[in-house]
Amino acid sequence: MQDLAVGVAHFREAVFPEKAELFAHLASHHTPHTLFIGCSDARVVPELITGTEPGDLFVIRTAGNLVPAYTPETDGVVASIEYAVAALAVKDIVVCGHSACGAMTALAQGHDLSGAPAVAAWLRHADASRARTAVTGDVDALVRENVLAQLANLSTHPSVARALAEQKLTLRGWVFDIATGAVEVLPTAGSGLVS
Repeated sequence: MQDLAVGVAHFREAVFPEKAELFAHLASHHTPHTLFIGCSDARVVPELITGTEPGDLFVIRTAGNLVPAYTPETDGVVASIEYAVAALAVKDIVVCGHSACGAMTALAQGHDLSGAPAVAAWLRHADASRARTAVTGDVDALVRENVLAQLANLSTHPSVARALAEQKLTLRGWVFDIATGAVEVLPTAGSGLVS
């Protein structure tokens, strides 16, 4: 906890004063341009990867960057997606998977999750991803298929489907490589690498 306290002190003394004007603006304006859905993994920091400022991204982080398909039962992920699209009118949604993902590794390698029943239940949202992965045990392929499956799940959300139909929203799939810092843009959402 001491490290966090030191970090807060540094923010207040050095970072905040340099961005005081930005934070004064943000105090009364909330207009992010992108909903970034990434993994809860501590090594994947959306603002750092994208070089964005506070206020630019609306961020949802879940284990395995999973997005449940829409159901009428509300949960935090569903509510956050709806708010970002319907209220904040984000223009883009990025689903970002990453290398060495613990959730995808557990699924690809068939880890015993009986001691973590909530995790096991959550990872069922990746069943379509596993079915789409040609080679069992291929973590990298599963990470990519999972991003594509989560983009498909996003399309089932009424606010997303409406914004897509009105051409007010674009869905993008990325895979971040932790070791190299490269961001692969998946073919259905674009092509090539962002470096």
